[in-house]
Amino acid sequence: MLRSVFSALAIMAMAAPLSAEIRIAHVYGKTGPFEAYAKQSHDGLMMGLAYATGGTMEIDGEPIVVIEKDTQLKPDLGKALLAEAYGDDDAHIAVGPVSSGVALAMLPVAEEYERVLIVEPAVADSITGENWNRYIFRTGRNSSQDAIANAVALGGKDVTVATLAQDYAFGRDGVAAFKEAIEKTGAVVAYEEYVPTDTTDFTAAAERIFQNMADVEGDKKLFIIWAGGGNPMGKINAMDPSRFGLEIATGGNILAALTAYKELPGMEGATYYYYEIPKNPVNDWLVEEHMKRFGTPPDFFTAGGMSAGIAVVEAIKAAGGAEDTEALIDAMEGLEWASPKGPMRFRAEDHQALQVMYHFRTEVQVGKDYGVPVLVREIGIDEMDIPIRN
Repeated sequence: MLRSVFSALAIMAMAAPLSAEIRIAHVYGKTGPFEAYAKQSHDGLMMGLAYATGGTMEIDGEPIVVIEKDTQLKPDLGKALLAEAYGDDDAHIAVGPVSSGVALAMLPVAEEYERVLIVEPAVADSITGENWNRYIFRTGRNSSQDAIANAVALGGKDVTVATLAQDYAFGRDGVAAFKEAIEKTGAVVAYEEYVPTDTTDFTAAAERIFQNMADVEGDKKLFIIWAGGGNPMGKINAMDPSRFGLEIATGGNILAALTAYKELPGMEGATYYYYEIPKNPVNDWLVEEHMKRFGTPPDFFTAGGMSAGIAVVEAIKAAGGAEDTEALIDAMEGLEWASPKGPMRFRAEDHQALQVMYHFRTEVQVGKDYGVPVLVREIGIDEMDIPIRN
């Protein structure tokens, strides 16, 4: 009798379906120099999932489970952790990472496991360019979007530019894209300077830039592409580049980095996001909800994380579930969704998200301890001729 009861229970257990879950792996540099970027990205991802599911964290009755993995900004570790997420954790989709170098190491893993990786916020063009594969989508902007937007803001005839960037994929891809874009406006890039990612003393680099630009005539700018600490803009500005007729220019950044912008009122550039610029219901929700949860406005990478979270939910809904990778890819190619920046769209050819950018001018405003990027004008998707991968 007892044996038959156990047998009946075993049969029932085998017959009863396991509760379905949608498993999302967030593989990102939770610790290390980009820790601030990572926290914003994760907070934004969770808020995007919440927003797109109406607060339920479920899609068609299936709960979303987010698995966090810390790459520590190490490419080999990022590669191993993504394999672990797909293989051991059976993640349907992965999101991340922060670093372009880590992202490039992770791309082949997505192809090997035939699972989708949504890159957010790593920027290097090569991620959706020469190193791309069909399992890679990117909600973050790429180097070309940064570059073309900044070229629109800064370029023109009789403009000569020097660049300063970090010596790795983000910096070199960024300069290459910027150089190509700004020279189309009639400007010239006359000098390029690259320094290690952890540089804190910019004296030697600045002196080389000054000497190479000293005899150049006309409108001269030093365009800085930088991620993380070190404050190159503030330190070089303290060396008085105006002695050589040189103006500092740069793109947008997180709020903490904007403190250096306060020393440069009137500086222009292009930015991916500043919480007061976009006017749409998604951004209104993000700003209000972020203030409720954290007591601060959302930052640069919070918006990106939210965009990725919304894209995940919309893709799974469109595909009819998360289990079938081919159905997800079909649904995501050309997918358009509402983000804090307005509409975004995955381009079918390379899965890069097309999105607006913002030409800004720095202002000093009462009550804010940073230089505020005030909108000059929105740079529309159709104004940016973003190269398609080779």
